[in-house]
Amino acid sequence: MKLAPTIRTYIENHIRERGYKLQQFSDVTGVNVGTLSAILKGSRPLAMNQLDQITSGMGLEDGYFYEMYSVECFVEAAPHWRRLQPFLYRCAELNKLGCIKKVVYQVTDDRSYISELFQMAENLYSNEMNEAALILYGCVAAGEKYQHSERLALCQYRIFLINIGHDQKVNRLLISKFEPFIERLDEDYQLDAIKDLANAYWGLHEWDRMRDIACQLEKQSDVAMRQTKKLTSKTQYPLYVYKAYSNLLIANYHDCSENYKEALRYTDIYEKIIETYGIEDKLIDRKIRYMAKLNKYLYQIMMGVREVIPDYINCIEKDEAEILPALVKIIQSANRHHYDVDDLLVKFEKEIAIQFNDTYLRGAYTEQSWYYRRVILFYELSVYYFRRHRYDSGSKSLLISLELSIFVKDDAATLKCIDLYGEFKSRLSKELENQYKTLISLLHPNASL
Repeated sequence: MKLAPTIRTYIENHIRERGYKLQQFSDVTGVNVGTLSAILKGSRPLAMNQLDQITSGMGLEDGYFYEMYSVECFVEAAPHWRRLQPFLYRCAELNKLGCIKKVVYQVTDDRSYISELFQMAENLYSNEMNEAALILYGCVAAGEKYQHSERLALCQYRIFLINIGHDQKVNRLLISKFEPFIERLDEDYQLDAIKDLANAYWGLHEWDRMRDIACQLEKQSDVAMRQTKKLTSKTQYPLYVYKAYSNLLIANYHDCSENYKEALRYTDIYEKIIETYGIEDKLIDRKIRYMAKLNKYLYQIMMGVREVIPDYINCIEKDEAEILPALVKIIQSANRHHYDVDDLLVKFEKEIAIQFNDTYLRGAYTEQSWYYRRVILFYELSVYYFRRHRYDSGSKSLLISLELSIFVKDDAATLKCIDLYGEFKSRLSKELENQYKTLISLLHPNASL
């Protein structure tokens, strides 16, 4: 049986093929000649920094030998954390996720490494190396001995944050898995976790559940603010911000319930909280005041007060992140109250076209909410155009909304698009009908058309 080549055999072959003396190879790589000799004889282990020096000296890409190194040093041999830690960090830097999985899955049977793996995961997460951190969090969660530990709860929180995205079905599963762990989190993390959970329910359009979580957020923030201990060491924002944000979410709930008077009332509440506790030049306070100002315009517009639209547009037209939410609300209001906004569609023609681009600026909005707004924008545009007998523009907007809703797996939005298509099907071209059928086929290969 032929033995698999080792890193040493590769090095030896390279030295022989290039006709190097060991001292020459030492000069090329920067590794001491005595150390090289001991490594090649097998009497000294190959350290990470030495492997990187040798790899560079051989003219190979960074991490070329990492797959082999992971097997030789950590799978076939008993791993030592002093050697394992720099290897995992380097793999994370080079996005060698396969190597991380191979090694970490091998060592998680030894629970003595759980604490070290968790701390490394936290460091990777803080440095935005989320995919590598996710592997470690998953291993720590699987190997955690105590199911009620704060460490396990924090792992589940990080896994939730890293994975939450545009796929609504995936998001629903993430929420169901994470939510039971909130109360097990250290109190310094709970406010952010509750806020993030409320945002996730917003993204699923589960308004009642979002309101319940928002009420929980306000209650928890009130408790924290009454305590003498200042819980600001790990919270993302000052405590009063969570109280304000909880009322902002409740205002959003009333907005979605079309109870705009209550939405305005709660907007006044969170604006007053910022006035009472906030600092005028603090960025987050300015942002919440700005949101309150915009939302007051929005709720009036949804009540049919068209006169405030020019003032509202003046506020947001230079703020790219707010243009999409503004257009959604204005077109919804125009459809509900039967007025014309053609001038705004012309004015923001470029901005509407940009919504085709997934990388368009989201600003303070989550990926969930951004995709949802894009789905609604094109749906409302299709309604607007259809009612004005502009069937070509309406059908194109409808197909965009349908495609986006299928992409994010938003079944409710998809059904709305299908219903609207059925209502105006007789007015649409054969070409658009074929495009519609192609999109519907993505839902189910044998879908009835």
